[in-house]
Amino acid sequence: MPDSARPDVRRTIEAVWKLESARIVGGLARLVHDVGLAEELAQDALVAALEQWPAAGVPDNPGAWLTTVARRRAVDHIRRAQTATAQTATAQTAAAGTLALEEEQDDVLRLLFVCCHPALERDARIALTLRLVAGLANAEIARAFLVDEPRVARRIAAAKQILAAEGAGFTRPGTASTAGRLSSVLEVLYLIFNEGYSATAGEDLIRADLCREALRLGRMLAELVPGEAEVHGLVALMELQASRAAARIGPTGELVLLHEQNRGRWDRLLIRRGFAALLRARETSSPPGPYVLQAAIAVCHAQAPTAEATDWHRIAKLYDALVRLLPTPVVQLNRAVAIGMAYGPEFGLTEADALQSIPALRDYYLLPAVRGDLLSRLGRPAAARREFERALLLTQNRAEQEFLHRRATEMAGQNKSPAAADAAAAVDAEAAATAETLGEAAAAFLAKGGLDPATLRSYRQTFTRLRRALGDSLLIDELTADVVATVCTTAWGSAAPRTWNRHRATIRSFGVWCGRPEIATELIRRAEKASPPGGGLPAAGLSGADLTAPWADSRHPLRERVFWLLLHESAAPVSTVLALNVEDLDLDDRRARVGGRWVTWRAATARLVPDLIAGRASGPLFLTARRPAPDAPADRCPHTGRARLSYERAEYLFKRATGHTLKQLRTAAR
Repeated sequence: MPDSARPDVRRTIEAVWKLESARIVGGLARLVHDVGLAEELAQDALVAALEQWPAAGVPDNPGAWLTTVARRRAVDHIRRAQTATAQTATAQTAAAGTLALEEEQDDVLRLLFVCCHPALERDARIALTLRLVAGLANAEIARAFLVDEPRVARRIAAAKQILAAEGAGFTRPGTASTAGRLSSVLEVLYLIFNEGYSATAGEDLIRADLCREALRLGRMLAELVPGEAEVHGLVALMELQASRAAARIGPTGELVLLHEQNRGRWDRLLIRRGFAALLRARETSSPPGPYVLQAAIAVCHAQAPTAEATDWHRIAKLYDALVRLLPTPVVQLNRAVAIGMAYGPEFGLTEADALQSIPALRDYYLLPAVRGDLLSRLGRPAAARREFERALLLTQNRAEQEFLHRRATEMAGQNKSPAAADAAAAVDAEAAATAETLGEAAAAFLAKGGLDPATLRSYRQTFTRLRRALGDSLLIDELTADVVATVCTTAWGSAAPRTWNRHRATIRSFGVWCGRPEIATELIRRAEKASPPGGGLPAAGLSGADLTAPWADSRHPLRERVFWLLLHESAAPVSTVLALNVEDLDLDDRRARVGGRWVTWRAATARLVPDLIAGRASGPLFLTARRPAPDAPADRCPHTGRARLSYERAEYLFKRATGHTLKQLRTAAR
């Protein structure tokens, strides 16, 4: 074959692999009962294709060719691994020939269930599904989720080990367990789609490759279980949302809201597919579930020829039904938007305000963004500007940041325009311009001097939460006791009494300093348990169960789990552990030298540290989750550009998770 034709062959192989890999790996897994081994055998067949097809040409049935080669590898493996003649004969019989279509479909469905096994963490489910079912390479998965390739490889390897340890079965789940497992599969597919449709971080607003893979897997699943209404509902929802993707981005990459989109750019083919999928869901005669209801809402948007023609009253009623089935904070926020559109912004704002005390929405940028939009429609640009600025601080996506910045700037312009027309308004505007804002007052309070480092660190933690929740541009004169109480209750309502009282004391001191002592009147001091005789941990200190829970709970991020466990096992000072650098780690001897002293750890930490390092050769071991500003200190990771995790942030994360302090954790370890 000429060299010029070889790139075409490689592209053909890649396309065939994406289409056939799930069926091949699923069939092999059923034979060898090990998903890791099944993938290795399938990869052997892929390598054989890469070696042979460029010279011999692409077979007439490339999928069957890959399947045959892979199963021969499986038979060879079983022959070597088993000595019983009867078992070998059984394996040969099972692997011979081609499977019936129904059995092949069962293989794919089995593989989806295994990849979304409840023993796996959410990120592991997503990575394994994209790898084994979608046929994506580790580099493609890493690029899609803005992580490095070694981390993806380790995540997938760990998932395979967990499945092996759990003895995850490769038989099709029975009727009793299918519903729960199918729900997990649908969740993973929708998470993949959402990350593609509205990326949580990075430069791009939409990652079309993830949307396409989620849609492809959803359509495949709908063919495998045609009687499941929720599967068709999810497919309909993804089809309809994907139809708007092209209109969601402006000429320069900016975000375009739904009501401002050019509906002529909506993909009519995807809309028709979405309508057809929803019709199939209704034909099952099953009661509508969450995905079917969300698809019905998307249909309302797709059917409206203009934004003004949208049936918001019907959408609001559908959200009422959805909230009864799925009363999550995000669904409640979406319902507030629908109510604001159907009945007026004042009603929507009332609903949105009621959600501010929900901890899950505390750092969710869309809550202040929604409130900002409702406030702007009510003719309150100053308050709307503060909300847009708050939202700007909470999102890590560049396109969304630029959009929110534009909205905040627009609100600032609107706030000034009435002043030119009315003398009284001009006086108010001038007073507002000279009044001190929360951001300015907080900075001045922290810079007043006379504060020891520990107190300053504690004060900063309090003000970071206040400023993030209320916005730097909030005028001090507009800061009220009930607003402060709401923020504090949301942030520290479930914290230990000592933590609550510390933040309360900070706000009281700040209120007296700025001449507003009344802002702390609704913060009631909580009773603290006395320390035991002789000092040491307070009576409410960490118990044995508390000591194991934080790092044993896989819901916590890996960074936090490693940090807590390392601090506990080493009993080193918090600042010393935070000062660890990757290049100073001696992983074999489980130790590192920091500032003239050795920090040592045990086996539990040693198992987790390599995953945290993720291929980095130097720089801080514990990194912040966000990239620092350009003028931030230069103590950064040369590989990711992220800064060293601060003491304040580490303390906050541990208190939020456990209600205790890092000092208690370290003291209890002694």
